[in-house]
Amino acid sequence: MNDCMKMSRQKTVFLLSAVTLSIGISLHFLAVEPEVALIFGEPWEDMRKRSSASIGPAIPGHHWFGMPRSDARLHFIDPEYAFTTPPARFLTVSFDSDQHVSGVRMSPQVEPLLLDDTLKVVLDLQAQWRMSGWVPVRAKYDPPIEDTPEWRTKLQDIYQGGTSYWQAGNKYQVMLVTHRFRDERHPDEERYLITLSLGKPWVRP
Repeated sequence: MNDCMKMSRQKTVFLLSAVTLSIGISLHFLAVEPEVALIFGEPWEDMRKRSSASIGPAIPGHHWFGMPRSDARLHFIDPEYAFTTPPARFLTVSFDSDQHVSGVRMSPQVEPLLLDDTLKVVLDLQAQWRMSGWVPVRAKYDPPIEDTPEWRTKLQDIYQGGTSYWQAGNKYQVMLVTHRFRDERHPDEERYLITLSLGKPWVRP
């Protein structure tokens, strides 16, 4: 009788462990955010196959862009200059006439943000770039954005906002723009939009 009870308990423990493991695996996959994972200049179909976010095919012979069918973060893959953004509602990936990835334009957010949250996103992106070897360019005219009283005042001014440029060797350049935005859903709050443009260097250092 005792042996039967022990076997029954062992089976119960095994079943509970299996169920727990199954739930844990399911939650893990549900928690993974869709992403567009791309290498600059690669064939469009390679980017589509690698990305967990769904994005349509390129149009042969055309310079155009595609957008993921859901909110998705950008995972920019490069041996030296990689970075990842927060999830974005607006994310476009451009392709050239040869169906290769040629650029990105996006807002790394799913809605207009409050100033504190905006600065967290901007400072995190700039920190990633610094750590992976990107350097500010045009810093005399458009310095990196910081969390200081002066910068907060500038960003709160609807006629100013902030822009910074970052460059990765002679391979890539990023323009990061932050400005006030009137959000009709939150008319009494100061909300902000962030715009990120990525491509080959187009602004002289």
